[in-house]
Amino acid sequence: MLKAILWVGTWHCHVPTQVLKQPLSSTRLGKVNTRPLVNKILLVVHQATSNPGLVAHLLQQQGFQLDMRCPSQGDPLPSHMDDHAGVVVFGGPMSANDCTTLPFIRAELDWIPQVLAAGKPYLGICLGAQLLARVLGASVVPHPEGRVEIGYCPIALTAAGAAEMASLHYVYQWHQEGFELPQGATLLATGDVFANQAFRYGETAYGVQFHPEMTRSLMKRWMSVAAEHLQHPDAQPPEAQIAGHTLHSTAVEQWLSSFFTRWVGVPPHSPPLVATGTGIVADGIANATQARQDLLL
Repeated sequence: MLKAILWVGTWHCHVPTQVLKQPLSSTRLGKVNTRPLVNKILLVVHQATSNPGLVAHLLQQQGFQLDMRCPSQGDPLPSHMDDHAGVVVFGGPMSANDCTTLPFIRAELDWIPQVLAAGKPYLGICLGAQLLARVLGASVVPHPEGRVEIGYCPIALTAAGAAEMASLHYVYQWHQEGFELPQGATLLATGDVFANQAFRYGETAYGVQFHPEMTRSLMKRWMSVAAEHLQHPDAQPPEAQIAGHTLHSTAVEQWLSSFFTRWVGVPPHSPPLVATGTGIVADGIANATQARQDLLL
C-alpha cells in the first residue's frame, strides 16, 4: 500500500480557482451538525488494497452506510452529492501534485469543489487533506530537508483546535509531503517537522495530515508492505510504533467518534449495510470488517 511513500510527483497543474460562490465562515467551534437527510458516507480510497480501518468501523457504529470507491481502479466519483451525507478522502502513495500524470488525481481535484459547493461535510486524511489544500489554492511540497514523519508524533493544538481536538496530543503519521495553510482556513494543529497538521475550512471541511483511521493490524501491514521506508532516519522502529499505538490509540478513537457526531450528525436510520464501489457488500460490522480484509488480498 505504501511502497511508494517517497514518490515525488510533478508539482504544477491547474486547480480550479472558483471553489465556492461565497466563502464559508471559519468560526465554527465544535458545533453539532444537524441530522443529515441521508445516511450514506462516501469513502474515497486510492489503491485496491486500501483499508479505511477505524474510520469505517466508527461510522458504521454510528449507523451510517458506507459507499467505498477507488477512482484509481475505475470507480466513478458521484455526479452530485444528494445521496451522501459526507465524504472522507483517504491517503495514498501518490502526490496531490500528480494531476498531470494520474488522471484520477486530476478528477478528484476537479470534483472536490463540488462537495464544498454542496455544503457536504468533507474530511481529508493525509493525501485527502493535501488535495483539499490544493483545491483551496495552497501548495503541497516535500519537506525542504527531506524529512518524513512515520510513527506516532506529537501535535500542538491552536486555540481553535483545542475546542475541537482537545484529546489529541499524539497522532499516527506516514508521509513525506505537507500542505500550506489555505487562505481563509483555520489552523487547528501544528507539528515540529511539518508545521501544518490540521485545518478547517468553513464549517465542515477538514484536512488532517495524520491517520486517525489507524488500527494495530493496519499499522503492522503498512510496516510490512513498506518496510524499506522504516530505514529513513526519521522513521520510528516497529516496536516504537506499536508501543505508541498502545499508548495513544484510545484517545484518537475517542476524538474521532465525537468528531464524527459533530461533523456529520446522526443518520436518520441505520440499516447495517456497507456498499462499496468495488462490489463488496456486507451486512453488519463483523461482516463489514471481513469485507475490508478481503480488499487487502
